[in-house]
Amino acid sequence: MPPVVLDRSAGRPLAVQLADALRTAAAGGVLRPGDRLPSTRELAAALRVSRTVTAAAYDQLVAEGWAAGRQGAGTFVVGAAPAGRPAPPPRPGPAHTPPAAVDLRAGSPCLEVLDRAAWRRAWRAAGDEPPDAAPEPAADPAFQAAVTGHLLRHRGLPVDPADVLATGGTSAAVTEVARLLPPGSRVGVEDPGYQRAAGALRAAGVEVVPCPVDGDGLVVDAVPDGLAAVYCTPAHQWPLGRRMSAGRRVALVARARAEGWWVLEDDYDGELRYDVAPLPLLAALAPDVVVHLGTSSKIVSPTLGTGWLVAPPALRAGLVAARTATGTRPARAGQRVLAALASSGDLARHLRRLRRELSERRALVLRELAAGGVAVTGDPAGAHVFVPLPDRAAEEAVVAAAAVRGLAVDGLARHLTGPGPHGPAAGLVLGFAAPSRAGLTRALPALAEVVGGRDRPALREEDGPVGS
Repeated sequence: MPPVVLDRSAGRPLAVQLADALRTAAAGGVLRPGDRLPSTRELAAALRVSRTVTAAAYDQLVAEGWAAGRQGAGTFVVGAAPAGRPAPPPRPGPAHTPPAAVDLRAGSPCLEVLDRAAWRRAWRAAGDEPPDAAPEPAADPAFQAAVTGHLLRHRGLPVDPADVLATGGTSAAVTEVARLLPPGSRVGVEDPGYQRAAGALRAAGVEVVPCPVDGDGLVVDAVPDGLAAVYCTPAHQWPLGRRMSAGRRVALVARARAEGWWVLEDDYDGELRYDVAPLPLLAALAPDVVVHLGTSSKIVSPTLGTGWLVAPPALRAGLVAARTATGTRPARAGQRVLAALASSGDLARHLRRLRRELSERRALVLRELAAGGVAVTGDPAGAHVFVPLPDRAAEEAVVAAAAVRGLAVDGLARHLTGPGPHGPAAGLVLGFAAPSRAGLTRALPALAEVVGGRDRPALREEDGPVGS
């Protein structure tokens, strides 16, 4: 068995890397026909990876004809360079990756519906503005006007333009707010939840406290005492895709007022709802304790690098003062592009196209997965759904098997904050915005086979049952 080195920092799945290494060894004559490969358990232990990784790699090699399994005996090399013939020189170019890879991870925007002509017009319009002679710590006035109109039209939140602060995005805004909290502060976050927000809080020196969620969103009664703030996604909980119930919204605001919290309301895709009008914001219910956070990353593109924040006056003044004192502020270029998109009407047209496209994609996802017997949960909103799985082992097996099929999928484990899940035990957070419509259509039947267990790595007799 040749030495195998797996790069955990690379973007390619470990199962794909392992299959590549064994295939290269067979093609180069290092492995010969008849050579017995280690069992998936032995190889997993040697490489310090999950057995689902080694099993997925072996199944790929068997499917390609490089290896074959013999019942009760193991897995053997059957395809290799002929003896006595020198191995061909390695081909230049990138390492092997599965063909037609499709990214089904959540969190990316749907760029396929973005009007590139409108995009170019907005950048030209932003470039027509004169360069700044001095920094602006709050926001570009045109951006403030655009966000004010956007919040009123799409989120039902009336605000004064002066109340709007530009941000570098949600995580950047969370960091700024956290730095104004007293030293040693504790902030509650949903678990499972948005890990970039949790990371931003930790980077600002705040203790992150996991708080459970269920089908009605954040479990308010389970939020511990002694917090300085609570971060949540009430309109479309990330990553489970459910909305916070009206009763819990009222209870959350009541506790915030009684105990002196800030509520950090991340409305990352609140504009994208397909069954009813977008849900009212917590900021409309309690503007005295709620810090509303919005972003252009999910509805347009992270290229803009801009978001917005609406906060109670004292907090807003503290943020502006901190920016002025440190010279840190969000760049105005992205603000001006978003303002240009809004003033021309292109942003409103884009949102109409986006809602229509994502609604159709969501229906396609539900239809194809249901045909494969796969259950899906989550509200009719946004750009992702949740696929429950029975346990963590099943989740790892699905992620590994999907990678072999050229599908990048996202397990729930990546979204956990605490040592154990407070919500569902395992599942897939399935995004449908990033790929093209054609790519999504091709990928879904294969994903249904993988999740349904018809195309997952099977255990071999020499391996024994998992956990033995």
